[in-house]
Amino acid sequence: MISSLKAIVFCCLLSLLSYQIEADTCNTYNHPQYGIGQCINQSECLNALYLTGLCESKPSNIQCCFSTEPMREEFRAIWIATVTNIDWPSSGTATPAQQQSELLDILNKVQELNMNAVVFQVRPASDALYFSAFEPWSYYLTGKHGVAPSPFWDPLAFIVNEAHKRNIEVHAWLNPYRARTAGATYELAPTNMAKRFPQYAYTYGQYIWMDPGGAVVQEFIVNVTEDIVSRYAVDGIHIDDYFYPYSDGTEFPDAATYAAYQEQGGHLNKSDWRRSNVNTLIQSMYTRIHAVRPKIKFGISPFGIWKSGVPAGISGLSSYDELYCDSRMWLEEGLVDYMTPQLYWQIDPPAQSYPVLLNWWLQQSAKGRHVYAGNAAYKMAQGTVQWNANEIVRQINITRSMQDRLALGNVFFSTKEIMRNTKGIQSELAILYKKKAIIPKMKWL
Repeated sequence: MISSLKAIVFCCLLSLLSYQIEADTCNTYNHPQYGIGQCINQSECLNALYLTGLCESKPSNIQCCFSTEPMREEFRAIWIATVTNIDWPSSGTATPAQQQSELLDILNKVQELNMNAVVFQVRPASDALYFSAFEPWSYYLTGKHGVAPSPFWDPLAFIVNEAHKRNIEVHAWLNPYRARTAGATYELAPTNMAKRFPQYAYTYGQYIWMDPGGAVVQEFIVNVTEDIVSRYAVDGIHIDDYFYPYSDGTEFPDAATYAAYQEQGGHLNKSDWRRSNVNTLIQSMYTRIHAVRPKIKFGISPFGIWKSGVPAGISGLSSYDELYCDSRMWLEEGLVDYMTPQLYWQIDPPAQSYPVLLNWWLQQSAKGRHVYAGNAAYKMAQGTVQWNANEIVRQINITRSMQDRLALGNVFFSTKEIMRNTKGIQSELAILYKKKAIIPKMKWL
């Protein structure tokens, strides 16, 4: 009778235990010293601790991996978006003193969290948040397109000076082809790119967008970039995912430019020609800025999926086919110093899996260029299903688990989620970034 009772109790305990571990407990187990682990292949869990029995739904070679070493070199950055005043300044009508105070608050928080870089948007729409002889002052800075701040100040000079005091890098972020944003109604100043080259300026999807096929457009963008590098002590130049615009369901109106290309003997089909236009700009920017300052860094943050179906199991917008950017080639050929793919998806969904995509991008870095993952901090506050902070924590830990393969940091979009401490993210970052780290060295520069 007693033996039977023991057997029943034992079976009940087994059943209870089985019920409790149906989910992968690695995702929630908080190691007292090393934090949250990640289920990855044991062979990829290098210089780290792995524990068995916590990745219950995975094959035996998948173990729960914990990073055990402090990151001595790690890129820890935020995007500071100025377009439509997403992150800064709070308003184009704020006084220069208020705007400077807001910028200092951001830099002080970056320093407090032991982060080491900001990606500061200085050219959101063929305009300038710095003194430029080429382009008009930004509407988002002064509330009036083409009107300088009063009293006068230069935000790019200010942030470079203040950031460097705090050992924080500044990467100047430019949008190449956008001349006015969707929904904007301000009148363009005469020095706006669309006014300089009206034959290449198109209204598309409520934007005003410049034609990447226009040689004068390409040259102008490179000249603007070269001017910044020549006059400001920025640590890097950065461009994001806007090349040809995201489709509004209609054909981008560049038929005349393509026809002129064909008349001059061009033989590429239209899609390849568009990609070639973007490639020419990227190569020219990389070459020209390094001719001026050989040590400056050049980075791009493309849409996180190069082609739908690549790698296997991934589906979504194909940036190669729809935005005409061959971002894989730029990484393979070393036309960037770092790539920050926008991996704005959760870890677990199979169609757009953060670790699967990050792993694929690392495989493309044939010349040893760095990969800093782009992370969607904004999804903790936006969308029908808002993330909790643990999703971001897990993504950082996944990135760190691949550090030996050049996954060397994370960039968060955007600043306001960090500053508002959305879902307690500041506390999580304070733990992850408890010790300072230097910017990863680029031996080829």
